[in-house]
Amino acid sequence: MQHYDYRPRGVCPMKISFDLEGDTVHNVSFLGGCNGNLQAISRVVEGMTVAQIEGYFKGISCGGKGTSCSDQLAAAVRAAYEQGK
Repeated sequence: MQHYDYRPRGVCPMKISFDLEGDTVHNVSFLGGCNGNLQAISRVVEGMTVAQIEGYFKGISCGGKGTSCSDQLAAAVRAAYEQGK
C-alpha cells in the first residue's frame, strides 16, 4: 500500500491524502473544506477502485468553479494510480 498527498486546485481543501493498494483507494482524508461533507465522501469511497471513484465523481462542479472536492479526489486518485504503474 502506498500513501499519497495531493494538492487540489480550485477548491477549499488544501490537501487530499489517501492510500492506494493496486487500484483500490483507502483512508481518504481532506485538510480544510466542508468537514461534514468531506468526511462523508471519505467514507463512501473507502475500498472503491480508481475507476469507480472517477465514475461517480469526475466532472462534478461546485459553485461554478468547473471542479469540486469530489472531482479533485477523482483527479488525485487517477494521478496517483498512473504514477504508481
